[in-house]
Amino acid sequence: MIFSPLHDSILPLFLSFWTHDLNPVIFHIWGPLAVRWYGLAYLLGFLGGYLILRRLSRRGEFAIPEQELSNFIVHLAIFGVFLGGRLGYVLFYAPHEFIKDPLFLLRVWEGGMASHGGIIGVIAFVLWTAWKKKVSFWNLTDGLALVAPIGLFFGRLANFINGELWGRPSQVAWAVIFPKVDMQPRHPSQLYEACGEGLLLFTALWLIHATPWGKRNGAVSACFLAIYALARITSEFFRTPDEGYALYLGWITKGQLYSAFMILGALAIVAAKKLYRSEKTT
Repeated sequence: MIFSPLHDSILPLFLSFWTHDLNPVIFHIWGPLAVRWYGLAYLLGFLGGYLILRRLSRRGEFAIPEQELSNFIVHLAIFGVFLGGRLGYVLFYAPHEFIKDPLFLLRVWEGGMASHGGIIGVIAFVLWTAWKKKVSFWNLTDGLALVAPIGLFFGRLANFINGELWGRPSQVAWAVIFPKVDMQPRHPSQLYEACGEGLLLFTALWLIHATPWGKRNGAVSACFLAIYALARITSEFFRTPDEGYALYLGWITKGQLYSAFMILGALAIVAAKKLYRSEKTT
């Protein structure tokens, strides 16, 4: 919704919106070195994932032995999440920046991680791990799908604290003013995504996992792709599109387009694993 200058001047008379003033830095260490909420979000996400996967490993439901799990998580973080997320951001959202300056790829301190790129990076890493260790690829992806919403939840909270990826202008009572953008109240779309991609996705996957169908290889992975994509597509309607990128067909964002391919991926898994059949298959 576009706000007129007159409307902007009248609106504060009726509603009082909270102005975002959160500091992305928890505390400074020395010079430019600091502990940031974004880094803490990654730490909490990986720690939460590790604790749950360790429990699944002890119960024989995750193919990576408990004594190897910490190394697995570290390598997954580096080569899957971080490398995939950064490459995904550069290729999907900022290719022109990379063409102008290839060193842009290395300047991670300037920000720029793509969740879709991180998912692709994780899939690539899991493919390599499954081949090397001769374990089930689907067992690994199902286990990781169960814990991925933890990282997504904390990551979106960090986006909100950083005041980035803000929402579209809105008059809702819980709208937030992000001064680094303008003084218009906006949807706190980061919190919408934290609820959809984090809490909702986490709850849905564990409920599905508790069913006989959900324990079939690939079932949780397919549900993760589909539910995440639907949550992301929905939240994108409340989020301001990335600056400098045209909308497809005038209303579809890049995030929504990439998420649509995830739904196709989920359908492909259902077909390949014959999950539409009532009998148990692998």
